[in-house]
Amino acid sequence: MSSAVRNYAIVTAAYWGFTLTDGALRMLVLLHFYKLGYSPFTLAFLFLLYEAAGVPANLIGGWLATRYGIARMLSVGLVTQITGFSVLSMLNPQWTPALSVAWVVFSQGLCGIAKDLTKTASKSAIKITQAEAKNQGSGQLFEWVSWFTGSKNAMKGFGFFLGGFLLQILGFQGSLWSMAELLALVLVGVIFSLPPMMGKSKASKSARELFAKDPSINILAAARVALFGARDVWFVVGVPVFLYSVGWTFTMVGGFLAAWTIGYGVIQAMAPQIVKRSPDGLSSEVPAAQWWSAVLAIIPAAIAMVVWFQVPHLQWWVLAGLSAFGFAFAVNSSVHSYLVLAYAGSEKAAEDVGFYYAANALGRFVGTLMSGLLYQWGGLMYTLIGSATMLLACWLTTLRLPVRPALAEVIAA
Repeated sequence: MSSAVRNYAIVTAAYWGFTLTDGALRMLVLLHFYKLGYSPFTLAFLFLLYEAAGVPANLIGGWLATRYGIARMLSVGLVTQITGFSVLSMLNPQWTPALSVAWVVFSQGLCGIAKDLTKTASKSAIKITQAEAKNQGSGQLFEWVSWFTGSKNAMKGFGFFLGGFLLQILGFQGSLWSMAELLALVLVGVIFSLPPMMGKSKASKSARELFAKDPSINILAAARVALFGARDVWFVVGVPVFLYSVGWTFTMVGGFLAAWTIGYGVIQAMAPQIVKRSPDGLSSEVPAAQWWSAVLAIIPAAIAMVVWFQVPHLQWWVLAGLSAFGFAFAVNSSVHSYLVLAYAGSEKAAEDVGFYYAANALGRFVGTLMSGLLYQWGGLMYTLIGSATMLLACWLTTLRLPVRPALAEVIAA
């Protein structure tokens, strides 16, 4: 096994461990505080700093990873997540609601920083290791990105189930302690397995240089804001609260979201077999991103009509629509994740990826905020209308993506 493949495997495994606990955390917080009687908007508010922290974390994380090495930033992300779990476990049931919300929001902010530091470092490592491998074609890059992203989301799905299960078995505090212990083991593995200087390069010297991105990356980042806002606007609060409100248990809600996310991850990993490939790495892939965005926009609009007419067995129609949405979203997301690396250069890949995932975090923030507000104002239907509107914006933005040969370092045979 070459060193590039070995490093890719280690980074992927480390991110699996992180994502497992990150998915569990979302279910723990959402279900625990919903049970305590918190409103949909308050539930969304608990995640706002988590999502907002991702914007500066990605921007700064990409710059720091370029300057100090990807492995070091991956370790910093893991340490920050362990700290966030420890702080959250100190929550006292005797505190006032206002103090409890503030404490959870702060703890979630730490975890949001951890998530995006870890994601930026991990995604950047793919570009670096792929460039170091003997086969440097765009096909291999697409396959590595798709497998990494798909397997990560499948692991997040297991995390959703784990969160609901641990909450029922160990309680809120015990679950957080057990997850912190798991991450400590992952951290030890990263420290002793990865070269600390991997990905280290000459970082940007000014904010102007840092933000002077290829126009392709700017357009893709704008589309990413709309894409992930459209997912989270009905997925973060709307779907779990809707299912719980119609009689599902915590374990059932966590189990379904786990199955959905695992299936979504499997489709992401299969994206290179679903999307037509091109020798230059862009001429087929860019139209694919545009086409799948258009398809995706239709699905929540159709589900909103079903909710509006209150058809019999409504929950099953919603679940069927969510499955179709997951398939189209998985392909679209995987193509986007590939395109940002295809457009980016290797020398400052971490900075480019950090900028792109800052947009990703901004989309999640907007989606999370609107998820709580829209569900409280008009239930599931309002969140679906919000999703369809954002996806229309995503499709219009992707129409501006340039179709040009990828950088030589990406497509060289």
